[in-house]
Amino acid sequence: MKNIAIVTGASSGIGKIFAKTVTNHGTYDEIWAIARNTDRLEALKGEISIPVRPVSLDLSDESFVDKIKSMLEEEKPNIRLLINCSGYGKFESTEKISLEDNIGMIDLNCRALTAMTLISLPHMHEGSEIINIASVAAFQPIPYINIYGASKAYVLSFSRALNRELKNRKIRVLAVCPFWTKTAFFSRAVKTDEEAIVKKYVAMYEPDFIVKKAWHTLEKTKRDFIVPGFKAKMQVLAVKILPHSIVMSIWQSQQKLR
Repeated sequence: MKNIAIVTGASSGIGKIFAKTVTNHGTYDEIWAIARNTDRLEALKGEISIPVRPVSLDLSDESFVDKIKSMLEEEKPNIRLLINCSGYGKFESTEKISLEDNIGMIDLNCRALTAMTLISLPHMHEGSEIINIASVAAFQPIPYINIYGASKAYVLSFSRALNRELKNRKIRVLAVCPFWTKTAFFSRAVKTDEEAIVKKYVAMYEPDFIVKKAWHTLEKTKRDFIVPGFKAKMQVLAVKILPHSIVMSIWQSQQKLR
């Protein structure tokens, strides 16, 4: 039986770094790298020491489920690791974001992540692990980053509860909750031809730092979620202490939003 790792969103950012560092944290026969950009996935073959299978799919398209299920049923691999990194956000008034994008965030950030997890579980055994990328946004309601934040709250809650459910199978689920991180995420989230919604970033982390902290947490602790970085941790602590009505007012004042 082939031992594999599956990484979604593997063509850039946090997903790409996870894919490139997988072999430092386990023994695998193959990595299935999933993303839309075929060329970037093909380029990964030269950057990773074990075979990489590029799987070019749009996970916001429901048809991906049947395709991945068919691949798994045909090969019957042992999925030792699943890393769900695919996702996107939009920074704007919810009413100004297209219906397609508002629903698209839910489809990719929640539905696709859930589907990937559920169709992978029958091919997982004792010792298998799942990493889901949530966000610091999961801990608070955020006007103008409304649906994105809500979708990440789902990812955090789903991951932590599923981790508890899977303890009897000795399968681990870890939710990673990054703060602002330097990735291509912003090229899709921000409208460059209009005044920026987010005018102040309390911190901006490197994706390598986020991935390093995630690996450490997975290997050295039993935690079911991680918030990498001191400023990120302080942000989460503050929104746990303060009423969310005050948190939202502070956010809007900080960003000069009405």
